[in-house]
Amino acid sequence: MSFSNMMNKLSGQPDSYDKKAQYRFGRTLGAGTYGIVREAECGAERFAIKIILKKNVKGNERMVYDEMVLLQRMKHPNIVRFHDWFESKDKYYIVTQLATGGELFDRICEYGKFTEKDASQTIKQVLEAVDYLHYNNVVHRDLKPENLLYLTKDPQSSLVLADFGIAKMLDSKDAMLNTMAGSFGYAAPEIMLKQGHGKPVDMWSLGVITYTLLCGYSPFRSENVADLIEECKSGRVVFHGRYWKDVSSDAKNFIVSLLQPDPSKRLSSEEALQDVWLTGNTASDFNLLPEFRAYMAKARLKRGINIIKLANRIEALKMQDPEDVDGTLSQPDIPADSAEQAGQALAKKGSMESGLATGPDGKKKSLTQLAKGAIFREVVFARVREEKEKAAREEAARMAEEHAKTGAQVTK
Repeated sequence: MSFSNMMNKLSGQPDSYDKKAQYRFGRTLGAGTYGIVREAECGAERFAIKIILKKNVKGNERMVYDEMVLLQRMKHPNIVRFHDWFESKDKYYIVTQLATGGELFDRICEYGKFTEKDASQTIKQVLEAVDYLHYNNVVHRDLKPENLLYLTKDPQSSLVLADFGIAKMLDSKDAMLNTMAGSFGYAAPEIMLKQGHGKPVDMWSLGVITYTLLCGYSPFRSENVADLIEECKSGRVVFHGRYWKDVSSDAKNFIVSLLQPDPSKRLSSEEALQDVWLTGNTASDFNLLPEFRAYMAKARLKRGINIIKLANRIEALKMQDPEDVDGTLSQPDIPADSAEQAGQALAKKGSMESGLATGPDGKKKSLTQLAKGAIFREVVFARVREEKEKAAREEAARMAEEHAKTGAQVTK
């Protein structure tokens, strides 16, 4: 028995705790109800480590074990890969593949062009992951753009499905679940109505993602659960002419087949994979980026607010780790300045200064002040971008009209 192992035993640490010494913890990637996700290095490799406070899941420990068992079983190129797990007296650690290529929607905005054909192949990757899950009787229950990540910055990088925190393995292929799940705007109506749900909820979420990917806004505009339920139950999917005139009818049919209020009428993952739209043969080469970028510009305000929430959540979860790992005190699982780091990330585009900005008195501004200022800047920048894009479109239309008139005169 090693000295560190002996010390861990004496301090009441579980056997697996020795593994923590192999990792050097880095920046905080995110925070949720039960804990946080941090980047970590082990040798030359980098990983994402989900750190869950045991006291936050007391009585629901099965949920954590279910996630670990589920991740270990899932082996698919479009699903984030499980690497290892260990625990301390007060925390669980789940180690997975680190995706560094960015979220789906953010990555799309970096492209010079993104067509309907590109969208169909992107959705096909997601659907192949979902089909693998459903074949293995697993329901993800939280499909949304934020959980769709590119593995690397490489243009040919694979897209992977992440965050299996509320995923469930069914006892049988037609088994029903009754616990609340999903995210606002992406959750299927049967979840919100608490009617019991299964695999079809993932297909509904995929329909919402596909719609948003093709036009730059959600098919559902309600801002509260009651209105959203009524909107989803209606079964009415509107394709506004201005944004959808250049999108193929096959794409629209694919979306409608997924956004069916009755889950029994929704396409299954296996059926959806056979849809003609996913071949890309009937998809147009129309560039979707202009409208999509406008959507993302508006979404930056919401993202700013979410960063404040993230920072507040990190503050609430902040915990110092006085556990002796290798003869010195380990790095805290949640750095003391995590909230400030989140604020800096938000303000980064608006300022080249490092650290928190200072006021006229030379004192550092609070996170709230910093975040509010950053959000205001993002709103202004988004508005300026919108006006520039609008002016550019109007100028292009004017030049096209003049060119048409000149051509008509030459013909005469």
